[in-house]
Amino acid sequence: MNRQFYDNEREIDLAEQKTLHKREKQIVAARTLTFLAAAGGFGLGWDFGVNYLYIVAALFAMIFIRLVNFHDDIKQRKRFLKSRLAVLNSYISRAKGTWRKRSNDGSIYLKNGRPQDVDLHIFGEGSIFQYICAARTKRGRDLLAEAFNPEPPDFTEVRNRQRGVAEILQRPRLSLDLEAYARLMPNNHDTSELIVSVEEELPPPGKIYLLRFILPTLIIPACVLTAFGFMDIYFAPALMTFALVTAIVAMPAINELLAPLKIISKELRLYRAIFERLESTNFSSNRLNAIRDILTDEMSATQKLQTLSLLVDAASARHNPIFFIIGNALFMSDFFLVTAFMRWRVDAANHLRTWLDAFAEVEVLISLASIGQTRTTYCFPTFYEEPEPHLSVEGLTSLLVADAKGVPNDVELRAGTTIITGANMSGKTTWIRTLAAAVMVAYSGAPVCAKSFAVSRLAVMTSIRVNDDLSQGVSTFYAELLRIKSMIEYTEKNLPMLACIDEIFKGTNVNDRVLGAKEAIRRLTNEHSITMVTTHDFQLCDMVDENPNIQNAHFEEHYEGDEIKFDFKLRKGRTHTTNAKYLLRLAGILPPEDAPPKDLTA
Repeated sequence: MNRQFYDNEREIDLAEQKTLHKREKQIVAARTLTFLAAAGGFGLGWDFGVNYLYIVAALFAMIFIRLVNFHDDIKQRKRFLKSRLAVLNSYISRAKGTWRKRSNDGSIYLKNGRPQDVDLHIFGEGSIFQYICAARTKRGRDLLAEAFNPEPPDFTEVRNRQRGVAEILQRPRLSLDLEAYARLMPNNHDTSELIVSVEEELPPPGKIYLLRFILPTLIIPACVLTAFGFMDIYFAPALMTFALVTAIVAMPAINELLAPLKIISKELRLYRAIFERLESTNFSSNRLNAIRDILTDEMSATQKLQTLSLLVDAASARHNPIFFIIGNALFMSDFFLVTAFMRWRVDAANHLRTWLDAFAEVEVLISLASIGQTRTTYCFPTFYEEPEPHLSVEGLTSLLVADAKGVPNDVELRAGTTIITGANMSGKTTWIRTLAAAVMVAYSGAPVCAKSFAVSRLAVMTSIRVNDDLSQGVSTFYAELLRIKSMIEYTEKNLPMLACIDEIFKGTNVNDRVLGAKEAIRRLTNEHSITMVTTHDFQLCDMVDENPNIQNAHFEEHYEGDEIKFDFKLRKGRTHTTNAKYLLRLAGILPPEDAPPKDLTA
């Protein structure tokens, strides 16, 4: 992570925020003075009959209006900076390891039939989703959740997404700005109902709307001819009165037709800045160029939303009695506004869904890129096209462990089983969880926390956090049996698999556990599976003698005085120590004893 970049950006934004706050005070003071000057000028001109004071007052009024607009721009910029600072703080907090306070943990995406979500901390509190999610929209979060799948994806599609993520990593300011604009939206912003309403087929406008062409064509020339004395003075006012009465009679129907306008504008107004930024950026990756093409195909999304903004302004202006009377009496403005909005809806119906889906994909790319934005060591995985299972890793650490605390490990795995032993808290479970989770992260198109990472097509199956289910009458042991049974059944399909089992059959007695574990390992050791099993049953380590495709690995601990230490490094071979008694004494459950931890090789 380029921590200095984010710290510098934060200082720049804080300095600008401070400057804008000072400028805002000056603008407020200037607004007050110009308002008083304008009011005073009109008052004095009226009282003393001095005409030039009206001109002075008008100038001050124009300055006042400009200052109001300038003040609105400052307030808008301040809102953006506040949002951008929040985004910067979220990146810094992830680098510091304080990211667990982030609100969206993706718990709603947990699936009952997919234990990998819980076993590998994909969703839920303290999860990978909570760490990386930068999506503000519901559609963006849904797409991001879909990216994490234990089934192997199309590697061509993954490589395409990787290139998009890599380009986002090269454009950190673009990423920050887009995320900051999105953060101004409501949390979990859902536009699905809006899209459905926009896509509803509208009835064709009635023949009465032809009056918007007919009446102005008669009224404008009549006014001109009347002004020059070529027409009766009552004819033009009669036409204008007819036009105005027609608009008043049609007002309830027009109000109903324009009702969605304000709602649509409110929902889409923040997308305009986002689309404008995306449309104006020259991308190099196919993924991001395809997104930009969607936004500019046939019509510009930015221009279309600009048109919507103008329609909203016109709709707001019609509530002004003077504008309503003049606009409708001369031009039938309400009728033009309705037909313009209906035409906008027809055009938007063909494009709005794809525009919003395109931004949702951008949110996914920004989220996946956050791993590279917040970690010191990362790489984009490569993928083996060979059908045989293969997993090669160098320097892998857990995304969920702070950068400074992560201990890298290497592994080269092909078809076969690795039995991992080690003392309690030595890192066995964390390692298999880290490895399996990294495979799913790799499938999403994101970088992983490693120096290098290469994987073939492997279905990820796990049995790590197994719980009972009282409602179904399922014990913890039986729940684990079902998990391992599903793994064995999957091997019968002759499809490649990565199977990770933590403390196999821990829910039963040692004799049955060892018997069942040996048979399960035999069934899971085949040419299609990479199997990793952690255990405290050292009898399983002897299985290396019956099958050359079974190997041992272990984690170690050491003692400094009365204090236990772990280095969390994976080593070849089996472990030779246990620490359960030590931990029991440390907890005060067993009485103190001078004897050192038991060495199993003695």
